[in-house]
Amino acid sequence: MTPHPLPAVDEVAAVEPYLRTVGEVFRAFRDQDSGCVSYGVLLPDGDRWFVKEAVTEPAQRSLDRAWAFHRTVRHPVIVPQLHRIAVRDGSRTAAVMPWRNGELLHGTEARSRFRTLPMPRVLHALDRILDAHLAVEAAGRVAVDLYDGAFLYDFEAGDLHLIDLDEYRTGPFVLTEDRLPGSRRYMAPEEWRRGSVIDIRTTVHVLSRAARLLLDAGDEEEAWRGTPAQLAVVERGTRADPGERYAGVRELAAAWRAATSGA
Repeated sequence: MTPHPLPAVDEVAAVEPYLRTVGEVFRAFRDQDSGCVSYGVLLPDGDRWFVKEAVTEPAQRSLDRAWAFHRTVRHPVIVPQLHRIAVRDGSRTAAVMPWRNGELLHGTEARSRFRTLPMPRVLHALDRILDAHLAVEAAGRVAVDLYDGAFLYDFEAGDLHLIDLDEYRTGPFVLTEDRLPGSRRYMAPEEWRRGSVIDIRTTVHVLSRAARLLLDAGDEEEAWRGTPAQLAVVERGTRADPGERYAGVRELAAAWRAATSGA
């Protein structure tokens, strides 16, 4: 049997030329802040794949971290890294993932469109995010750099997937830098202080911020679409003092679902 041209190849001299020999590169994502170049590839059998190549040293460290994360956390909502390919002399790699349809909610147009969806669809998407992070918590990992650029939403199917969780780490850990990577709109106060402890309560904060932003009608956070009970959950989950938040994702999810079922 002929080996699969993506999940079975171990090394290539250069990624993009190789991909063009085995299929059609129908999308290319260049000039990314991450230091990676990514490709959507259509193979002759009709399958579509996503290949993400590190082109800088920091990007390679991030891909290595992501590879370790995907070895310990598996969930249907999280798009997995199934294989990685060595590039050139082996100092760089490219990760191979299944392609998922959708639009990133980081884009203004997609985010605005999402906010006009019926509430059951919005709540379903948020529930998928929470459910995936129950698996993250169970694996002893904490969220880093989670924001709407990781939310891939398929408007036709009404489904959400999580991508680019490359900065997720084993927790708890002490922050040895001036700040963690991430979006100011989502980050907890401790993510900005060298010497702070980053743990599952930090993840509670970012997930609560996700609820606050996804259930609002605008970026100004002045048009909450949820209930007072749901907003109370968000407010506790985003308290400045980590000790005043929910103790973990499981407790947050239970409180959120209780508030939602009673709506």
